[in-house]
Order: sequence, then C-alpha cells, then structure tokens
Amino acid sequence: MILGVTGGIASGKSTVVALLADLGAQVVSADQLSRDLVEPGQPALAALVRRFGETILNPDGTLDRKGLGSLVFADSEARRDLEAILHPAIAELSRRCLHQAAQQVGSDGLVVYEAPLLYEAGAEDRVDRVLTVTVAEEVQLQRLMARDQCDAVAAQQRIDAQMPQEEKARRADYVLDNSADFPALKSKVHQLFYQLCPHAAQL
Repeated sequence: MILGVTGGIASGKSTVVALLADLGAQVVSADQLSRDLVEPGQPALAALVRRFGETILNPDGTLDRKGLGSLVFADSEARRDLEAILHPAIAELSRRCLHQAAQQVGSDGLVVYEAPLLYEAGAEDRVDRVLTVTVAEEVQLQRLMARDQCDAVAAQQRIDAQMPQEEKARRADYVLDNSADFPALKSKVHQLFYQLCPHAAQL
C-alpha cells in the first residue's frame, strides 16, 4: 500500500513519517524531491530564476529557499507560478520513486509518500490511501513560531496561505490528531501501522 501523509504546516507530519519509517515503511518525501529538482544545473531551478529573478539564489548559485518562501507566502499569484513550475516535475519524479519503493517493500509492505501539498497538487492519484495529520490551531501557531523563530502575524500568514486542515481531514481516509504529547502520537501511529500492515511483526 502507498499511504499519502499530509497536513497543515507544523502539524507534525515529519514526526509521523519518521515513526512509520521506524516501523519499516519506505518513505518518499515530496519536499526532498523538490530539493533535488532545484539543485544547480536542474531545469526547474532555471525556470524559477526566469520567473522570480536571480535574487532567489544564494551567492554559491543554490536556491535561497527561505527567501523564495517569503516571496510566495505573501503573494498568491507568485505561489501559483511556483507550483506550476515545480508540481509537474515533482509528479513525474515521485511516480518513478514510488514505483521503485513499492517494488522494494513487496505486497505486504507500506510505502509512505510525505506530501504537504498532496491535495493542492492534485496528487491523490499517486497513493492508495491518505492520512491527514491535524493539530489544534493554538498548538499549531505556537509550534510554528517556535520552529521558524517568527512572530504570530508571520506564522498565521503561513497557516492561512494553505488549504484549511479541516478540508484536508475531510478528504482523508485516516486522521491523526497531534495536539497532545509525543507518546500519545506514537501510540496512534503504531496502531495505524499495524492496521495497515497486519502481517508486520509486532516490535
């Protein structure tokens, strides 16, 4: 089975994915694929420079992801242009990587596709089931402020720029609430894993 994992910013998606990986799941990360696609010399990076200018580059020619992020979070048109450049390239690469991972784990295994923008990119067809990780709004805001060292206004702007997590939860096959502590989340993830992979040996 290929399980798509998505959710809002600072919801704990990466923690959930890491727990699933510890249990034996093969992970394909859309964020990592997007990083690979914007390495110096890659066509996608050249396309981004054409659209946003050379100010999005670091002195060594690599992409200034933070600088680009601040541009697109504040401008919905710029965000759409960014997605139009990256999403088709990510789609092609992800399908190839997911196919390879599925062959590695076999029929009883689990492949996890970590994709924060799964629904926004229309990528549901790449997976068999979808898990949305949710979090209480006040917890999400505090975690994001702490993680990105930003104020409440900037954090809320980033949250508001995304599809509401309620919508992602409504469209998902499974929903995990990550508002509590790590032990509670770990218990929920283990329960879901053995529900999806009943043949996996209990650790």
